[in-house]
Amino acid sequence: MVPIRYLEAVRGVLDHLERTQMDAVERAADIVVECLSNGGVVYVHGIGHGNEGDFLNRAGGLAAVQHFTYSVHVHAPVPQCLQNRPRPEPFEADLEHIRYAVRASNLRQGDVMVLGSVSGKNRAPIELALACRAIGVKTIAFTSMDYTARVESLHPSGKKLYEVVDVVIDNGAPFGDAAVEIPGFPFPLLPVSGVSMTVIGWLIWGRVMEKMAAAGNPPTVFMSVNREGGKEYYDQAVAEYHRRGY
Repeated sequence: MVPIRYLEAVRGVLDHLERTQMDAVERAADIVVECLSNGGVVYVHGIGHGNEGDFLNRAGGLAAVQHFTYSVHVHAPVPQCLQNRPRPEPFEADLEHIRYAVRASNLRQGDVMVLGSVSGKNRAPIELALACRAIGVKTIAFTSMDYTARVESLHPSGKKLYEVVDVVIDNGAPFGDAAVEIPGFPFPLLPVSGVSMTVIGWLIWGRVMEKMAAAGNPPTVFMSVNREGGKEYYDQAVAEYHRRGY
């Protein structure tokens, strides 16, 4: 049955994380702990198809994880016959938008940016990592090393995501991401990277909580608002986060 085979594929990914990625998780947790302990901010951006949302404002999660997004819009209409006028100099709007967003944001040296790309070849996450590192922001990437080994980078540098970050965590997804052969289809179906990337994030956040608590400096965490007293606890936690910064 396909559901059983998908569960087996997910178990394979989880086994891969446990066998091979715990050292990388530890390094990532150390970077986050250092950041929070020294007045920095931890941002998460684009962990594949919106999976980063699982880390934000969650019961049992860190209050300190913040969402980094950007949007640059320029409205300068021209008639259709003039839409492709040549520029006096080379300009790659998508990359320039990212560079501007980083410079215009609240990102500062010592902060952390967590980001992801399953293939590791796409322009935006690579450029974001480069722009962050240029101002002293530490970077943690979730990617598939099997996948990225079989593709060419789309970034003008020719580099892939794993080559431009401080810590790489291999999510264990296969080439193409999908992991289950289903009769009647010419290629595998059912992706596993979403499960893996979400789990990786919680491995890091859990280790951060553990390490900071053991040091006598536990970070602010959220409790479910659906528990008795949960809303009051949540409000207190938000206020505590804004007072302490972690």
